Amino acid sequence: MNKILLLIGWLLTSLTFAQTTQKHPKTSGKDWKPLFAADLSDAGFPKGIWSVESGVLTATEDIPIWTKKTYKNFILDLEFKNATGTNSGVFVYCSDTANFIPNSVEIQIADDYSEQWSKAPASWQCGAFFGHKPAVRPRVVKPAGEWNRYTITCQGKHITVLLNGQLVNEIDMSQWTSGKTNPDGSAIPNWLNKPWATLPNEGNVGFQGKHAGAPIYFRNIKIKELN
Repeated sequence: MNKILLLIGWLLTSLTFAQTTQKHPKTSGKDWKPLFAADLSDAGFPKGIWSVESGVLTATEDIPIWTKKTYKNFILDLEFKNATGTNSGVFVYCSDTANFIPNSVEIQIADDYSEQWSKAPASWQCGAFFGHKPAVRPRVVKPAGEWNRYTITCQGKHITVLLNGQLVNEIDMSQWTSGKTNPDGSAIPNWLNKPWATLPNEGNVGFQGKHAGAPIYFRNIKIKELN
């Protein structure tokens, strides 16, 4: 009975968020800081993989870039642009950058219009919590070559995702007590076998690099720490 009530609550919350439109925040205030220095001197990545040109951050290989600082409660605001076939992501709450896959939460970025990713599982498409919860509104991401905007708010176990003015996802990590199945009964990929309820609510922020052979581009990346 408790599992049924939990599933009903999870579905009702998803429907509520699917019908919600919000505005992205103004990031010009003094509380907003660039996530990375312009020369990436405060970022962690192998030399030569990530670079910034004309304010646009991109990578040549499938290796993430990480903040050296850890963040607890925060709002992350950024723009990203897909190429054809892009599959990337934003990582939050990473507690082990050397073994980041099971030790972080990934908010998916993907070219949902491409042949490959349009046919992928919904929890692998843009706006999803990768492998854990699909976006409640599909294809809010723009076609390859156009800039998109993400606002990701992390407060304790609660994370919300705003994409192009639409609240496309939210999660209460404490509901993910299994490393094998999601609250709706769907399977979690076996390489993500650490229950999100057990992950710390603080960690490094990072971006996935040139994954699946297609580049990803980021710009205007800012963060605001919350109390």
